[in-house]
Order: sequence, then C-alpha cells, then structure tokens
Amino acid sequence: MIQLGERFRLALVFASRLHEDQARKGSGVPYLSHLLAVTSLVLENGGDEDEAIAALLHDAVEDRGGNEVLEQIRGGFGARVAEIVKGCSDCEGSPKPPWRERKEAHLKHLAGANGSVLLVTSADKLHNARCYLADYREQGEALWPRFRGGKDGTLWYLRSFVELARERGPRKLVAELDLVVSELERLAGQA
Repeated sequence: MIQLGERFRLALVFASRLHEDQARKGSGVPYLSHLLAVTSLVLENGGDEDEAIAALLHDAVEDRGGNEVLEQIRGGFGARVAEIVKGCSDCEGSPKPPWRERKEAHLKHLAGANGSVLLVTSADKLHNARCYLADYREQGEALWPRFRGGKDGTLWYLRSFVELARERGPRKLVAELDLVVSELERLAGQA
C-alpha cells in the first residue's frame, strides 16, 4: 500500500491555494476537483507519492506562475516531482504560444517522456475526456466554443495523445481514454 505522508498533505494545501480562484471551464466547479480526480486516477493505477504530488500540481506551472512556481515545487517537494510537473506542462510562461503550436510541441515532448510523466498526463487526459463526454451529452455542440482548439482541435489532440501513449503509457488508463475519446468522436460525428 502506498503511504501518503506530510509531503502529500502539504502539496494538497499548496495546490488548493494556487488554484483557489479557478473553476473548470464552463461549469463553475472548483478547479481543485480536477486535481483531486487526476490524483485519484494516478494512485488507483499504481502511482507512488511523488507521482500523486505531481498529479496535484500538474497544472501549476502552466496556469499559475511558470518557472517561479516550478522552483517552489522543486524546493518544497523535490526534484523528481518538479521534473514530472514540468514534463506535464505544455508551456512554462506567459504569454503562451498559439494553441496548436503548443499542443504539437507538447505531443513531441511526450513521445520521449518517462513513465511518471505519461502516468500523470494519461490521468489528466482521461479525466478531461470524461468531463467533455458528460458535458457533450448535456450540451451537444455548444460544448466546443469553450476550448481554444474548438471541436476539431480538441478531438485531434485527445486522439493524438491516445495514439502516442498506446505503446508506452499506462495500459489501463490509455485503454479507457481510447474508449472515452472514441465515444466522444462518435457522438460529435467524427468517428
């Protein structure tokens, strides 16, 4: 059994404070719910404490402060956690590059990423895809404008990640992600 200690509790507080004013796009649900869901998926799929902490903090660099926050993570939670978080981030500063360019570069990076980065990223993509599918069932095509990539870009990015992670990613997570993305593509008329 994985033991979650004081570092995990501190990371939970840190993540909560970093994201306290954020909500999930289009839903009003506190952003922390996403971080907790990703962390749960990581732990349920064999993740260790460092990977669980990285799951809590996986969006911190990208959304809440760039390299300054990355250095806080390194100082508070160690080099391994910081490297996993960095590997999960599609950019480290502001302004962000254009959406498609950023996603293509991130996919290229993920093709050579280690297992910890692929575990956290797979959990992140699965939770996002589950939410998109649930929202699509409720809202239909009205879902897509909330995303910078729109319908085509969002579905392209999810499918591209599935194909990339199929060989080296965590099998159970990637298999479920493939099912969810396939259903989303089918409902959205892109299957």
